[in-house]
Amino acid sequence: MTDYRKKLEACGIAWPELAHPNLPFAPTKRIGDVLYVSGQIPEVAGEVAFTGKVGAEINVETALKSARLCAANAIYWASDALGGDLDRVVQLAKLTIFINATPGFTTFSQIGNGASEVMNAVFGARGEHARSAIGVAGLPANVPVEVEAVFHIR
Repeated sequence: MTDYRKKLEACGIAWPELAHPNLPFAPTKRIGDVLYVSGQIPEVAGEVAFTGKVGAEINVETALKSARLCAANAIYWASDALGGDLDRVVQLAKLTIFINATPGFTTFSQIGNGASEVMNAVFGARGEHARSAIGVAGLPANVPVEVEAVFHIR
């Protein structure tokens, strides 16, 4: 087991087991020394773990769990794109966290912290990143959170 898997498990998250989606886009795209990871939803073993709108069916605690799973899935796809060698990550440059929330909900940054904390725990100083956490009217499969990532790699 790699150190990255151990660090993720220390966060209380098992290493994801994801299948390449049958969609008209890729989970990752590398351009030079930048790796873009498509938006990740809170999926565990091919199943959506949480659905609903934050502030209605989903509370902040569950939204935080969702953000953490999304971050883990982004790490999984980065690892997949890098042939399992996450040592090639120079820096996590940017995270964008989308929160499917009710009108008037404003605790987006707190939910975004769930994803940020996972990245910081797994990558250490290389996990420090710029970030946006924004509310949206809806997300695919009615998930509460979606996270996309941009990595600087070698």
